[in-house]
Amino acid sequence: MPGTYDDVAPLRPVEPTAEARGVDTIGSASRTGVPITVVEPERIARGGIVVLHESREFSPQLRELMKSLAFEGWIVIAPHLFDRSTDDGVREVFGEELFDDFDAGFDWLTRRGVFPDTIGVLGFDTAGTAAFLVATNRPIGAAVSVAAPGILEPLPDQDTALVDVAADLQAPWLGLFGADDPATPPEAVDRLRDATARANVASLTISYSGLGHRVDRPDPDDDAAAAIQIDSQTRIYDWFDSNLR
Repeated sequence: MPGTYDDVAPLRPVEPTAEARGVDTIGSASRTGVPITVVEPERIARGGIVVLHESREFSPQLRELMKSLAFEGWIVIAPHLFDRSTDDGVREVFGEELFDDFDAGFDWLTRRGVFPDTIGVLGFDTAGTAAFLVATNRPIGAAVSVAAPGILEPLPDQDTALVDVAADLQAPWLGLFGADDPATPPEAVDRLRDATARANVASLTISYSGLGHRVDRPDPDDDAAAAIQIDSQTRIYDWFDSNLR
């Protein structure tokens, strides 16, 4: 069904542990699916891309990116990652539930007949960290991370820093960073570049000079930032085009 619409992706059933059965799990037990926004191409899909993002609302930039990827021939789905939280003060998502949401999106695509090796993941901020980790332990075709922190030190709710598992990458990975981003300093990005080079799959780590943070959020009056946005989006399209086959 071409166009944009909302759906619900069922979560994989999880057998509660004995410890979990001894605590109040009313909130988690009632969560059986994750809402998703879907953008389907007008033509027969080449594969699918799961977009992980750190926004309670879908920004115009995110929607345009999803539409652009669909125009390239991909079924694009974005789980509503904050659906699980009733606290409006929460601004970051991570932990096992984020990976559960990715798996739900992945399963939704495979039920549509999309092959696992033609499914990619695109993540921003800590969700970009999750996209990297997904590429180390999920049967996907390619991954892209934008401004992913947790390079040298693990993020909260995560046991592993990216450099420690970089050699375990199972899917080609593209990382996009701002050279002036304090969350991802150049020395950390350089170490990640070296670590991913030891993996058995292709990797490419790009640092944009003069950029403080997200390459998809340029200052509209800054021509250099706009050029970075064009370059970064072209790299994302080309990475999926080259590796999701």
